[in-house]
Amino acid sequence: MNTCLHSHVNTRSDSSDGGATAPDPIVLAAVHRFARDGFSAPLRQVAADAGVSAALIMKRFESKEGLRTACDEYVLAWIRRVKAENMAAAADGHLLASLASSDEHAPLLVYVLHSVMDGGDLGRAFVEHMIDDAEQYTADAVARGIVRPSRDEKARVRYLVMSGLGTFLLSLLLRPVDDTSDLAAVTRRLQEETTLPMLELYTEGMLTSRTVLDDYLRHSSGADTDASEETA
Repeated sequence: MNTCLHSHVNTRSDSSDGGATAPDPIVLAAVHRFARDGFSAPLRQVAADAGVSAALIMKRFESKEGLRTACDEYVLAWIRRVKAENMAAAADGHLLASLASSDEHAPLLVYVLHSVMDGGDLGRAFVEHMIDDAEQYTADAVARGIVRPSRDEKARVRYLVMSGLGTFLLSLLLRPVDDTSDLAAVTRRLQEETTLPMLELYTEGMLTSRTVLDDYLRHSSGADTDASEETA
Protein backbone atom coordinates (compact mmCIF):
# COMPACT_ATOMS: atom_id res chain seq x y z
CA MET A 1 0.00 0.00 0.00
CA ASN A 2 1.32 3.46 -0.81
CA THR A 3 2.80 5.71 1.84
CA CYS A 4 0.39 8.52 1.02
CA LEU A 5 -2.51 6.33 2.07
CA HIS A 6 -0.87 5.39 5.36
CA SER A 7 0.22 8.88 6.29
CA HIS A 8 -3.01 10.73 5.52
CA VAL A 9 -5.91 8.36 6.06
CA ASN A 10 -7.10 6.32 9.00
CA THR A 11 -9.76 4.04 7.57
CA ARG A 12 -10.05 1.56 10.40
CA SER A 13 -13.16 1.46 12.51
CA ASP A 14 -11.35 -0.51 15.20
CA SER A 15 -7.84 -0.83 16.56
CA SER A 16 -5.65 -3.48 18.05
CA ASP A 17 -6.20 -2.23 21.57
CA GLY A 18 -9.97 -2.43 21.22
CA GLY A 19 -10.52 1.29 20.75
CA ALA A 20 -12.46 2.89 17.92
CA THR A 21 -11.76 5.74 15.55
CA ALA A 22 -14.14 7.63 13.27
CA PRO A 23 -13.99 6.47 9.65
CA ASP A 24 -12.50 8.82 7.08
CA PRO A 25 -15.46 10.72 5.52
CA ILE A 26 -14.09 10.31 2.00
CA VAL A 27 -13.68 6.56 2.45
CA LEU A 28 -17.17 6.27 3.94
CA ALA A 29 -18.68 8.23 1.05
CA ALA A 30 -16.79 6.06 -1.44
CA VAL A 31 -17.98 2.83 0.17
CA HIS A 32 -21.60 3.96 -0.03
CA ARG A 33 -21.26 5.19 -3.63
CA PHE A 34 -19.46 2.05 -4.82
CA ALA A 35 -22.14 -0.06 -3.10
CA ARG A 36 -24.88 1.78 -4.99
CA ASP A 37 -23.28 2.17 -8.43
CA GLY A 38 -20.39 -0.29 -8.51
CA PHE A 39 -16.74 0.57 -8.96
CA SER A 40 -17.40 2.37 -12.22
CA ALA A 41 -18.82 5.27 -10.20
CA PRO A 42 -16.80 8.40 -11.08
CA LEU A 43 -14.54 10.06 -8.55
CA ARG A 44 -16.38 13.34 -9.03
CA GLN A 45 -19.54 11.69 -7.66
CA VAL A 46 -17.64 10.33 -4.66
CA ALA A 47 -16.19 13.81 -4.14
CA ALA A 48 -19.66 15.36 -4.28
CA ASP A 49 -20.95 12.84 -1.75
CA ALA A 50 -18.04 13.62 0.58
CA GLY A 51 -18.27 17.39 0.06
CA VAL A 52 -14.72 17.68 -1.29
CA SER A 53 -13.09 18.08 -4.69
CA ALA A 54 -11.98 15.23 -6.93
CA ALA A 55 -8.51 16.82 -6.90
CA LEU A 56 -8.31 16.40 -3.12
CA ILE A 57 -9.17 12.72 -3.44
CA MET A 58 -6.40 12.26 -6.01
CA LYS A 59 -3.96 14.14 -3.80
CA ARG A 60 -4.70 11.98 -0.78
CA PHE A 61 -5.12 8.58 -2.41
CA GLU A 62 -3.04 9.07 -5.58
CA SER A 63 -5.49 7.05 -7.71
CA LYS A 64 -8.92 5.49 -7.74
CA GLU A 65 -7.27 2.16 -6.96
CA GLY A 66 -5.69 3.75 -3.88
CA LEU A 67 -9.14 4.89 -2.74
CA ARG A 68 -10.52 1.39 -3.31
CA THR A 69 -7.69 -0.09 -1.24
CA ALA A 70 -8.60 2.25 1.60
CA CYS A 71 -12.26 1.24 1.25
CA ASP A 72 -11.28 -2.44 1.38
CA GLU A 73 -9.33 -1.84 4.60
CA TYR A 74 -12.28 -0.07 6.18
CA VAL A 75 -14.80 -2.76 5.21
CA LEU A 76 -12.50 -5.58 6.38
CA ALA A 77 -12.08 -3.88 9.75
CA TRP A 78 -15.86 -3.54 9.96
CA ILE A 79 -16.33 -7.25 9.18
CA ARG A 80 -13.93 -8.21 11.98
CA ARG A 81 -15.76 -6.01 14.46
CA VAL A 82 -19.29 -7.08 13.50
CA LYS A 83 -18.41 -10.78 13.49
CA ALA A 84 -16.85 -10.48 16.93
CA GLU A 85 -19.91 -8.60 18.22
CA ASN A 86 -22.31 -11.20 16.78
CA MET A 87 -20.32 -14.06 18.31
CA ALA A 88 -20.50 -12.32 21.68
CA ALA A 89 -24.21 -11.64 21.18
CA ALA A 90 -24.80 -15.32 20.40
CA ALA A 91 -22.99 -16.34 23.57
CA ASP A 92 -25.12 -13.93 25.61
CA GLY A 93 -28.40 -14.93 23.95
CA HIS A 94 -28.82 -11.58 22.16
CA LEU A 95 -28.15 -12.59 18.56
CA LEU A 96 -31.53 -11.51 17.19
CA ALA A 97 -31.21 -8.02 18.68
CA SER A 98 -27.80 -7.73 17.07
CA LEU A 99 -29.10 -8.84 13.67
CA ALA A 100 -32.03 -6.44 13.90
CA SER A 101 -29.64 -3.49 13.76
CA SER A 102 -28.07 -4.63 10.49
CA ASP A 103 -29.72 -2.05 8.22
CA GLU A 104 -26.96 0.45 8.88
CA HIS A 105 -24.44 -2.09 7.62
CA ALA A 106 -26.21 -2.86 4.35
CA PRO A 107 -23.99 -0.68 2.11
CA LEU A 108 -20.89 -2.42 3.43
CA LEU A 109 -22.33 -5.86 2.69
CA VAL A 110 -23.23 -4.83 -0.85
CA TYR A 111 -19.74 -3.34 -1.25
CA VAL A 112 -18.35 -6.80 -0.47
CA LEU A 113 -20.45 -8.30 -3.25
CA HIS A 114 -19.27 -5.70 -5.75
CA SER A 115 -15.68 -6.54 -4.80
CA VAL A 116 -16.32 -10.21 -5.49
CA MET A 117 -18.20 -9.63 -8.76
CA ASP A 118 -15.56 -7.17 -9.95
CA GLY A 119 -12.92 -9.90 -9.78
CA GLY A 120 -9.29 -9.05 -10.38
CA ASP A 121 -6.58 -8.91 -7.78
CA LEU A 122 -8.50 -6.66 -5.39
CA GLY A 123 -11.60 -8.84 -5.41
CA ARG A 124 -9.63 -12.04 -4.87
CA ALA A 125 -7.46 -10.47 -2.19
CA PHE A 126 -10.58 -9.17 -0.45
CA VAL A 127 -12.09 -12.65 -0.20
CA GLU A 128 -8.80 -14.12 1.04
CA HIS A 129 -8.64 -11.39 3.71
CA MET A 130 -12.17 -12.29 4.76
CA ILE A 131 -11.15 -15.94 5.07
CA ASP A 132 -8.02 -15.07 7.08
CA ASP A 133 -10.05 -12.92 9.45
CA ALA A 134 -12.75 -15.61 9.73
CA GLU A 135 -10.10 -18.10 10.85
CA GLN A 136 -9.21 -15.78 13.74
CA TYR A 137 -12.71 -15.06 15.03
CA THR A 138 -13.82 -18.66 14.52
CA ALA A 139 -10.83 -19.87 16.56
CA ASP A 140 -11.85 -17.41 19.26
CA ALA A 141 -15.43 -18.74 19.17
CA VAL A 142 -14.14 -22.31 19.51
CA ALA A 143 -11.97 -21.30 22.45
CA ARG A 144 -14.97 -19.65 24.13
CA GLY A 145 -17.11 -22.76 23.67
CA ILE A 146 -19.57 -21.12 21.26
CA VAL A 147 -18.56 -23.17 18.20
CA ARG A 148 -17.57 -26.83 17.96
CA PRO A 149 -14.00 -27.53 16.81
CA SER A 150 -13.47 -28.95 13.31
CA ARG A 151 -11.21 -31.68 11.95
CA ASP A 152 -10.00 -29.10 9.44
CA GLU A 153 -10.57 -25.55 10.67
CA LYS A 154 -9.16 -23.88 7.56
CA ALA A 155 -11.36 -25.89 5.21
CA ARG A 156 -14.47 -25.23 7.31
CA VAL A 157 -13.86 -21.49 7.45
CA ARG A 158 -13.22 -21.27 3.70
CA TYR A 159 -16.45 -23.17 3.01
CA LEU A 160 -18.50 -20.94 5.32
CA VAL A 161 -17.14 -17.71 3.86
CA MET A 162 -17.54 -18.84 0.25
CA SER A 163 -21.04 -20.24 0.79
CA GLY A 164 -22.14 -17.11 2.65
CA LEU A 165 -20.91 -14.84 -0.14
CA GLY A 166 -22.46 -17.12 -2.75
CA THR A 167 -25.86 -17.06 -1.06
CA PHE A 168 -25.87 -13.29 -0.84
CA LEU A 169 -24.63 -12.88 -4.41
CA LEU A 170 -27.26 -15.19 -5.91
CA SER A 171 -30.01 -13.50 -3.91
CA LEU A 172 -28.97 -10.13 -5.30
CA LEU A 173 -28.51 -11.31 -8.90
CA LEU A 174 -31.66 -13.43 -9.19
CA ARG A 175 -34.00 -11.01 -7.43
CA PRO A 176 -32.51 -7.52 -7.51
CA VAL A 177 -34.27 -4.77 -5.58
CA ASP A 178 -36.14 -2.15 -7.63
CA ASP A 179 -34.57 0.75 -5.78
CA THR A 180 -30.80 0.28 -5.66
CA SER A 181 -30.51 3.07 -3.12
CA ASP A 182 -32.42 0.90 -0.63
CA LEU A 183 -29.52 -1.44 0.04
CA ALA A 184 -30.99 -2.38 3.41
CA ALA A 185 -33.83 -4.15 1.57
CA VAL A 186 -31.32 -6.63 0.15
CA THR A 187 -29.88 -7.59 3.52
CA ARG A 188 -33.31 -7.60 5.16
CA ARG A 189 -34.66 -10.04 2.59
CA LEU A 190 -31.65 -12.30 2.85
CA GLN A 191 -31.83 -12.25 6.64
CA GLU A 192 -35.52 -13.16 6.59
CA GLU A 193 -34.94 -16.04 4.18
CA THR A 194 -31.78 -17.54 5.64
CA THR A 195 -31.57 -16.91 9.39
CA LEU A 196 -33.83 -19.79 10.48
CA PRO A 197 -32.39 -22.50 8.20
CA MET A 198 -28.86 -21.30 8.90
CA LEU A 199 -29.26 -21.39 12.68
CA GLU A 200 -31.11 -24.70 12.49
CA LEU A 201 -28.32 -26.30 10.44
CA TYR A 202 -25.57 -24.84 12.59
CA THR A 203 -27.26 -25.75 15.88
CA GLU A 204 -29.12 -29.01 15.25
CA GLY A 205 -27.46 -30.34 12.12
CA MET A 206 -29.28 -32.03 9.24
CA LEU A 207 -28.32 -35.70 8.95
CA THR A 208 -29.83 -38.10 11.46
CA SER A 209 -26.71 -40.26 11.77
CA ARG A 210 -22.95 -40.19 11.27
CA THR A 211 -23.09 -42.81 8.48
CA VAL A 212 -22.22 -40.48 5.59
CA LEU A 213 -19.46 -38.70 7.50
CA ASP A 214 -17.92 -41.94 8.75
CA ASP A 215 -18.03 -43.41 5.25
CA TYR A 216 -16.28 -40.33 3.86
CA LEU A 217 -13.62 -40.40 6.59
CA ARG A 218 -12.93 -44.10 5.93
CA HIS A 219 -12.67 -43.49 2.20
CA SER A 220 -10.48 -40.43 2.68
CA SER A 221 -8.18 -42.28 5.06
CA GLY A 222 -7.97 -45.24 2.68
CA ALA A 223 -7.15 -42.98 -0.27
CA ASP A 224 -4.34 -41.36 1.73
CA THR A 225 -2.98 -44.79 2.69
CA ASP A 226 -3.06 -46.03 -0.92
CA ALA A 227 -1.24 -42.92 -2.12
CA SER A 228 1.50 -43.31 0.49
CA GLU A 229 1.96 -47.00 -0.41
CA GLU A 230 2.31 -46.16 -4.12
CA THR A 231 5.06 -43.62 -3.42
CA ALA A 232 6.91 -45.92 -1.02
